[in-house]
Amino acid sequence: MSSQEKETSNSLYRQWQILSRLTTGKWMGTRELQETLQREGIEISLRTIQRDLNQISQRFPIESNKTVPQGWRWRSDAPIQSLPHMTSSQAVTFMMVEEHLKHLLPPSLIEEMNPWFELAKRSLSTQNNVRQWINRVRIVPASQPLIPPVVDKHAQQAIYEGLLQDKQIECIYRARGPESEERGYTLNPLALVQKGSIIYLICTRHDKSEVQTFALHRFKSAKVLEQRALHPVDFDIDAYIESGALGFRVDFNKPTELVQLELFMNKADALYFSESQLSKDQSITQVSDDLFKVVANVPFTSQLVWWLRSFGKKIIRIEPLDVFNAVHEIEN
Repeated sequence: MSSQEKETSNSLYRQWQILSRLTTGKWMGTRELQETLQREGIEISLRTIQRDLNQISQRFPIESNKTVPQGWRWRSDAPIQSLPHMTSSQAVTFMMVEEHLKHLLPPSLIEEMNPWFELAKRSLSTQNNVRQWINRVRIVPASQPLIPPVVDKHAQQAIYEGLLQDKQIECIYRARGPESEERGYTLNPLALVQKGSIIYLICTRHDKSEVQTFALHRFKSAKVLEQRALHPVDFDIDAYIESGALGFRVDFNKPTELVQLELFMNKADALYFSESQLSKDQSITQVSDDLFKVVANVPFTSQLVWWLRSFGKKIIRIEPLDVFNAVHEIEN
Protein backbone atom coordinates (compact mmCIF):
# COMPACT_ATOMS: atom_id res chain seq x y z
CA MET A 1 0.00 0.00 0.00
CA SER A 2 1.38 3.39 -0.99
CA SER A 3 1.71 6.24 1.52
CA GLN A 4 -1.17 8.07 -0.17
CA GLU A 5 -3.42 4.99 0.01
CA LYS A 6 -2.48 4.50 3.67
CA GLU A 7 -3.32 8.13 4.45
CA THR A 8 -6.68 7.81 2.66
CA SER A 9 -7.44 4.65 4.64
CA ASN A 10 -6.54 6.35 7.93
CA SER A 11 -8.67 9.38 7.05
CA LEU A 12 -11.69 7.20 6.20
CA TYR A 13 -11.33 5.27 9.46
CA ARG A 14 -10.95 8.50 11.48
CA GLN A 15 -13.93 10.16 9.79
CA TRP A 16 -16.04 7.06 10.31
CA GLN A 17 -15.17 7.12 14.03
CA ILE A 18 -16.18 10.79 14.20
CA LEU A 19 -19.43 10.17 12.32
CA SER A 20 -20.42 7.20 14.49
CA ARG A 21 -19.98 9.25 17.69
CA LEU A 22 -22.47 11.96 16.71
CA THR A 23 -26.09 11.69 17.89
CA THR A 24 -29.37 13.45 17.17
CA GLY A 25 -30.46 16.13 19.64
CA LYS A 26 -27.29 16.48 21.69
CA TRP A 27 -24.47 18.70 20.42
CA MET A 28 -20.98 17.17 20.62
CA GLY A 29 -18.00 19.50 20.74
CA THR A 30 -14.69 18.99 18.97
CA ARG A 31 -12.87 18.70 22.30
CA GLU A 32 -15.20 15.89 23.41
CA LEU A 33 -14.68 14.16 20.07
CA GLN A 34 -10.93 14.50 20.43
CA GLU A 35 -10.97 12.92 23.90
CA THR A 36 -13.21 10.09 22.67
CA LEU A 37 -10.94 9.34 19.73
CA GLN A 38 -7.84 9.44 21.94
CA ARG A 39 -9.40 6.75 24.14
CA GLU A 40 -9.69 4.68 20.95
CA GLY A 41 -5.98 5.19 20.30
CA ILE A 42 -6.45 7.82 17.58
CA GLU A 43 -4.22 10.87 18.10
CA ILE A 44 -5.71 13.83 16.26
CA SER A 45 -5.63 17.62 16.51
CA LEU A 46 -8.71 19.80 17.00
CA ARG A 47 -7.98 21.46 13.67
CA THR A 48 -8.04 18.08 11.87
CA ILE A 49 -11.33 17.14 13.55
CA GLN A 50 -12.87 20.42 12.43
CA ARG A 51 -11.63 19.88 8.87
CA ASP A 52 -13.01 16.32 8.88
CA LEU A 53 -16.39 17.51 10.12
CA ASN A 54 -16.61 20.15 7.43
CA GLN A 55 -15.85 17.50 4.79
CA ILE A 56 -18.32 15.01 6.27
CA SER A 57 -21.09 17.63 6.38
CA GLN A 58 -20.91 17.96 2.59
CA ARG A 59 -22.00 14.34 2.13
CA PHE A 60 -23.83 13.41 5.35
CA PRO A 61 -26.79 15.13 7.06
CA ILE A 62 -24.92 16.57 10.05
CA GLU A 63 -25.02 20.17 11.27
CA SER A 64 -23.09 22.54 13.55
CA ASN A 65 -24.44 25.06 16.04
CA LYS A 66 -22.11 27.81 14.78
CA THR A 67 -20.90 28.59 18.30
CA VAL A 68 -17.39 28.74 19.76
CA PRO A 69 -16.35 26.06 20.52
CA GLN A 70 -18.42 24.46 17.79
CA GLY A 71 -20.82 21.58 18.43
CA TRP A 72 -22.00 19.00 15.92
CA ARG A 73 -24.89 16.53 15.65
CA TRP A 74 -27.01 14.61 13.15
CA ARG A 75 -29.80 16.72 11.68
CA SER A 76 -33.28 15.91 13.00
CA ASP A 77 -34.40 14.92 9.48
CA ALA A 78 -31.39 12.66 8.90
CA PRO A 79 -32.44 9.20 7.72
CA ILE A 80 -31.04 6.68 10.15
CA GLN A 81 -29.97 4.48 7.23
CA SER A 82 -26.93 6.77 7.08
CA LEU A 83 -25.44 4.34 9.62
CA PRO A 84 -25.04 0.55 9.14
CA HIS A 85 -28.15 -1.34 8.08
CA MET A 86 -30.09 -3.09 10.82
CA THR A 87 -30.07 -6.88 10.74
CA SER A 88 -33.26 -8.96 10.96
CA SER A 89 -32.61 -10.03 14.55
CA GLN A 90 -31.89 -6.44 15.60
CA ALA A 91 -35.08 -5.22 13.91
CA VAL A 92 -37.15 -7.89 15.66
CA THR A 93 -35.62 -6.91 19.01
CA PHE A 94 -36.44 -3.23 18.51
CA MET A 95 -40.01 -4.10 17.55
CA MET A 96 -40.44 -6.12 20.75
CA VAL A 97 -38.87 -3.36 22.84
CA GLU A 98 -41.29 -0.81 21.39
CA GLU A 99 -44.27 -3.08 21.96
CA HIS A 100 -43.56 -4.22 25.51
CA LEU A 101 -41.13 -1.78 27.15
CA LYS A 102 -41.87 1.68 25.75
CA HIS A 103 -44.21 2.56 28.65
CA LEU A 104 -41.37 1.85 31.11
CA LEU A 105 -38.70 3.90 29.32
CA PRO A 106 -38.28 7.64 30.05
CA PRO A 107 -40.08 9.73 27.40
CA SER A 108 -36.81 11.48 26.52
CA LEU A 109 -35.22 8.11 25.69
CA ILE A 110 -38.27 7.01 23.71
CA GLU A 111 -37.93 10.16 21.61
CA GLU A 112 -34.31 9.29 20.88
CA MET A 113 -35.26 5.69 20.10
CA ASN A 114 -38.11 6.54 17.68
CA PRO A 115 -35.81 6.65 14.60
CA TRP A 116 -34.59 3.14 15.47
CA PHE A 117 -38.15 1.89 15.88
CA GLU A 118 -39.02 3.35 12.48
CA LEU A 119 -35.94 1.78 10.90
CA ALA A 120 -36.90 -1.60 12.39
CA LYS A 121 -40.37 -1.34 10.85
CA ARG A 122 -38.95 -0.41 7.46
CA SER A 123 -36.39 -3.23 7.64
CA LEU A 124 -39.06 -5.80 8.43
CA SER A 125 -41.49 -4.51 5.82
CA THR A 126 -39.22 -5.85 3.07
CA GLN A 127 -38.63 -9.25 4.70
CA ASN A 128 -41.75 -11.41 4.57
CA ASN A 129 -40.29 -14.25 6.63
CA VAL A 130 -39.37 -11.92 9.50
CA ARG A 131 -42.70 -10.12 9.36
CA GLN A 132 -44.45 -13.48 9.60
CA TRP A 133 -42.29 -14.33 12.61
CA ILE A 134 -43.44 -11.15 14.37
CA ASN A 135 -47.06 -12.08 13.67
CA ARG A 136 -46.47 -15.47 15.27
CA VAL A 137 -45.08 -14.20 18.58
CA ARG A 138 -47.22 -12.91 21.44
CA ILE A 139 -46.70 -12.22 25.14
CA VAL A 140 -49.71 -13.02 27.29
CA PRO A 141 -50.08 -12.49 31.06
CA ALA A 142 -50.11 -15.51 33.34
CA SER A 143 -53.03 -14.07 35.31
CA GLN A 144 -56.31 -12.40 34.32
CA PRO A 145 -55.39 -9.56 31.91
CA LEU A 146 -56.45 -6.10 33.04
CA ILE A 147 -56.65 -2.84 31.11
CA PRO A 148 -53.83 -0.59 32.39
CA PRO A 149 -55.02 2.47 34.36
CA VAL A 150 -54.55 5.90 32.81
CA VAL A 151 -51.32 7.64 33.83
CA ASP A 152 -50.91 11.43 33.68
CA LYS A 153 -48.29 11.92 30.95
CA HIS A 154 -46.74 15.06 32.42
CA ALA A 155 -46.41 13.47 35.85
CA GLN A 156 -44.99 10.32 34.28
CA GLN A 157 -42.38 12.25 32.36
CA ALA A 158 -41.28 14.15 35.48
CA ILE A 159 -41.04 10.92 37.49
CA TYR A 160 -39.02 9.16 34.80
CA GLU A 161 -36.72 12.17 34.35
CA GLY A 162 -36.23 12.43 38.11
CA LEU A 163 -35.23 8.77 38.24
CA LEU A 164 -33.00 9.15 35.18
CA GLN A 165 -31.26 12.25 36.55
CA ASP A 166 -31.22 10.96 40.15
CA LYS A 167 -33.09 14.03 41.46
CA GLN A 168 -35.95 14.53 43.90
CA ILE A 169 -39.48 15.05 42.65
CA GLU A 170 -42.27 17.14 44.12
CA CYS A 171 -45.71 15.67 43.53
CA ILE A 172 -49.40 15.56 44.32
CA TYR A 173 -50.59 12.00 45.01
CA ARG A 174 -53.89 10.43 45.87
CA ALA A 175 -53.86 7.07 47.66
CA ARG A 176 -56.31 4.30 46.79
CA GLY A 177 -59.82 4.64 48.14
CA PRO A 178 -62.86 6.85 47.42
CA GLU A 179 -62.31 8.94 50.55
CA SER A 180 -58.57 9.47 50.08
CA GLU A 181 -57.40 13.07 49.75
CA GLU A 182 -54.73 14.45 47.45
CA ARG A 183 -51.51 15.10 49.35
CA GLY A 184 -48.19 16.70 48.48
CA TYR A 185 -44.90 14.79 48.80
CA THR A 186 -41.24 15.25 48.06
CA LEU A 187 -39.89 11.89 46.95
CA ASN A 188 -36.48 10.32 46.33
CA PRO A 189 -37.02 8.01 43.32
CA LEU A 190 -35.13 4.72 43.57
CA ALA A 191 -36.59 2.41 40.92
CA LEU A 192 -39.54 1.55 38.69
CA VAL A 193 -41.24 -1.82 38.77
CA GLN A 194 -44.09 -3.04 36.60
CA LYS A 195 -46.41 -5.57 38.21
CA GLY A 196 -49.14 -6.76 35.91
CA SER A 197 -50.81 -3.71 34.39
CA ILE A 198 -49.57 -1.27 37.04
CA ILE A 199 -46.23 0.55 37.22
CA TYR A 200 -44.90 1.43 40.68
CA LEU A 201 -42.36 4.02 41.70
CA ILE A 202 -40.12 2.67 44.47
CA CYS A 203 -38.96 5.61 46.57
CA THR A 204 -38.47 7.21 49.96
CA ARG A 205 -40.16 10.35 51.23
CA HIS A 206 -37.97 13.26 52.23
CA ASP A 207 -39.31 13.03 55.79
CA LYS A 208 -39.09 9.23 56.15
CA SER A 209 -36.38 6.63 55.53
CA GLU A 210 -38.77 3.73 54.87
CA VAL A 211 -38.84 2.48 51.26
CA GLN A 212 -42.36 2.81 49.84
CA THR A 213 -44.30 2.09 46.63
CA PHE A 214 -46.39 4.70 44.77
CA ALA A 215 -48.59 3.65 41.84
CA LEU A 216 -47.92 5.87 38.82
CA HIS A 217 -51.57 6.28 37.87
CA ARG A 218 -52.33 7.89 41.25
CA PHE A 219 -49.95 10.82 40.69
CA LYS A 220 -51.93 13.95 39.87
CA SER A 221 -48.85 16.04 39.11
CA ALA A 222 -45.08 15.92 39.51
CA LYS A 223 -42.04 18.04 38.77
CA VAL A 224 -38.30 17.48 38.98
CA LEU A 225 -36.39 19.42 41.64
CA GLU A 226 -32.76 20.50 41.57
CA GLN A 227 -31.91 18.58 44.75
CA ARG A 228 -30.17 15.24 44.36
CA ALA A 229 -32.19 12.20 45.43
CA LEU A 230 -31.18 10.65 48.75
CA HIS A 231 -30.58 6.89 48.62
CA PRO A 232 -30.73 4.41 51.50
CA VAL A 233 -27.23 3.03 51.89
CA ASP A 234 -28.24 -0.62 51.69
CA PHE A 235 -31.05 -0.39 49.11
CA ASP A 236 -31.04 -3.08 46.41
CA ILE A 237 -33.98 -3.32 44.03
CA ASP A 238 -33.64 -7.07 43.48
CA ALA A 239 -33.45 -7.75 47.21
CA TYR A 240 -36.46 -5.48 47.71
CA ILE A 241 -38.51 -7.44 45.17
CA GLU A 242 -37.38 -10.80 46.56
CA SER A 243 -38.43 -9.71 50.06
CA GLY A 244 -42.04 -9.85 48.88
CA ALA A 245 -42.64 -6.12 49.36
CA LEU A 246 -44.46 -5.92 46.04
CA GLY A 247 -46.57 -8.93 46.89
CA PHE A 248 -48.08 -6.69 49.58
CA ARG A 249 -48.31 -7.66 53.21
CA VAL A 250 -50.97 -9.91 54.65
CA ASP A 251 -50.79 -7.80 57.82
CA PHE A 252 -49.77 -4.18 57.20
CA ASN A 253 -48.83 -3.83 60.88
CA LYS A 254 -46.07 -6.41 60.45
CA PRO A 255 -43.13 -6.65 58.03
CA THR A 256 -43.22 -9.34 55.34
CA GLU A 257 -41.65 -12.58 56.57
CA LEU A 258 -40.50 -15.79 54.94
CA VAL A 259 -42.40 -19.00 55.53
CA GLN A 260 -41.47 -22.56 54.72
CA LEU A 261 -44.39 -23.39 52.48
CA GLU A 262 -45.40 -27.04 52.12
CA LEU A 263 -47.88 -28.04 49.42
CA PHE A 264 -49.26 -31.55 49.14
CA MET A 265 -50.65 -32.60 45.76
CA ASN A 266 -50.75 -35.47 43.30
CA LYS A 267 -47.89 -36.27 40.95
CA ALA A 268 -49.32 -34.60 37.84
CA ASP A 269 -49.85 -31.27 39.62
CA ALA A 270 -46.50 -31.41 41.42
CA LEU A 271 -44.70 -31.77 38.09
CA TYR A 272 -45.69 -28.17 37.32
CA PHE A 273 -43.23 -27.03 40.01
CA SER A 274 -40.41 -29.12 38.57
CA GLU A 275 -40.47 -26.78 35.56
CA SER A 276 -41.39 -23.47 37.25
CA GLN A 277 -39.89 -23.33 40.73
CA LEU A 278 -41.26 -21.40 43.71
CA SER A 279 -37.76 -20.66 45.02
CA LYS A 280 -34.15 -21.66 44.46
CA ASP A 281 -34.22 -23.92 47.53
CA GLN A 282 -37.42 -25.70 46.45
CA SER A 283 -37.61 -29.48 46.86
CA ILE A 284 -40.15 -32.07 45.70
CA THR A 285 -40.45 -35.38 47.51
CA GLN A 286 -42.78 -38.33 47.16
CA VAL A 287 -44.90 -38.94 50.27
CA SER A 288 -46.95 -41.92 49.09
CA ASP A 289 -47.95 -43.63 45.85
CA ASP A 290 -49.53 -40.55 44.27
CA LEU A 291 -48.93 -37.87 46.90
CA PHE A 292 -46.04 -35.44 46.53
CA LYS A 293 -44.81 -32.61 48.76
CA VAL A 294 -43.41 -29.34 47.41
CA VAL A 295 -41.36 -27.36 49.95
CA ALA A 296 -40.04 -23.82 49.40
CA ASN A 297 -39.17 -20.74 51.45
CA VAL A 298 -41.25 -17.84 50.12
CA PRO A 299 -42.46 -14.41 51.33
CA PHE A 300 -45.83 -14.64 53.06
CA THR A 301 -47.81 -12.03 51.10
CA SER A 302 -51.37 -11.46 49.98
CA GLN A 303 -50.20 -12.25 46.46
CA LEU A 304 -49.09 -15.71 47.65
CA VAL A 305 -52.47 -16.28 49.32
CA TRP A 306 -54.46 -15.37 46.21
CA TRP A 307 -52.16 -17.43 44.00
CA LEU A 308 -52.62 -20.51 46.21
CA ARG A 309 -56.36 -19.92 46.13
CA SER A 310 -56.29 -20.18 42.31
CA PHE A 311 -55.25 -23.85 42.55
CA GLY A 312 -58.55 -24.77 44.20
CA LYS A 313 -58.73 -28.43 45.18
CA LYS A 314 -55.56 -29.37 43.33
CA ILE A 315 -53.68 -28.60 46.56
CA ILE A 316 -54.68 -31.32 49.02
CA ARG A 317 -53.00 -29.76 52.06
CA ILE A 318 -51.18 -26.50 52.86
CA GLU A 319 -48.72 -25.87 55.68
CA PRO A 320 -47.97 -23.88 57.80
CA LEU A 321 -51.29 -23.22 59.50
CA ASP A 322 -51.07 -19.43 59.09
CA VAL A 323 -50.98 -19.78 55.31
CA PHE A 324 -53.73 -22.42 55.31
CA ASN A 325 -55.99 -20.16 57.41
CA ALA A 326 -55.31 -17.15 55.16
CA VAL A 327 -56.23 -19.14 52.04
CA HIS A 328 -59.43 -20.54 53.56
CA GLU A 329 -60.41 -17.18 55.02
CA ILE A 330 -60.56 -15.85 51.45
CA GLU A 331 -62.51 -18.93 50.37
CA ASN A 332 -65.09 -18.33 53.06
